Amino acid sequence: MGAAYFYHLTRAPLDQTLPMLLEKSLQAGWRVVVRGPDEGLMHHLDLKLWQGADDSFLPHGVAGGAQDALQPVLLGPSVTAADNDASCLMSVGGANVSAEEVQALDRVCILFDGLDEQAVQHARTQWKALTGAGCAAQYWSEESGRWEKKAEAG
Repeated sequence: MGAAYFYHLTRAPLDQTLPMLLEKSLQAGWRVVVRGPDEGLMHHLDLKLWQGADDSFLPHGVAGGAQDALQPVLLGPSVTAADNDASCLMSVGGANVSAEEVQALDRVCILFDGLDEQAVQHARTQWKALTGAGCAAQYWSEESGRWEKKAEAG
């Protein structure tokens, strides 16, 4: 049974935090799906991942291609772990995650913009729903300048 890790972004934006988490996930040997609310955000993140640091490469693709099942990281608005045999799901932009997904995967990461009150409220709703369904969860904040675990449930 996995856990949901909530990442409250207040210093580094999503397009800087996501590559760091993806690199750590790939180093752990996980395949990853990144779920967002729409194609526009997914294509923006795809571009940012291709424009990453010169000394790193994050192999990935946007869902809908012939090679989706082979992608170590697959981005899309309706991707599921079954699309590329993922062990980790990353939710961005308020994309929904179910308790069943948290329980079936090694890790679910929910990244949300701490400067957007609507995003914060949505994350709180997700926290309550997932922990209420018996899922383990951790809340991480970068407010101090480095990532710190601030809360844990389950």
